[in-house]
Amino acid sequence: MLKRGGTVEFVTRGDTLIVKVFGEIDHHSAAGVRKGIDEKLSRERPEKVYLELSAVEFMDSSGLGLMMGRFALVKQYGGSFAVLDPSEAVLKIMRLAGMERMITVLRTKSKI
Repeated sequence: MLKRGGTVEFVTRGDTLIVKVFGEIDHHSAAGVRKGIDEKLSRERPEKVYLELSAVEFMDSSGLGLMMGRFALVKQYGGSFAVLDPSEAVLKIMRLAGMERMITVLRTKSKI
């Protein structure tokens, strides 16, 4: 069962960092999620960063800010950034905000 509030798991594969977020990304959880991700990015400066959001059941505008900020940070040091397997809830708010035009969305999991 997913917990309220975003929890984060990091997976490093060579020059790639996959940041898996679970639960909800809202104004209560976004600051903690952002801090954890930023500390990891600051230390490692991976060439590729994937924000994996398949297990995010709810996201509000704080989540959009979280995405845009990490996108800008990674671009600033010359890396590439993409959202990986967003849940339908995440994809809906990204589409409403027009973020698919700015941030690459990759799908690796088949839909059932």
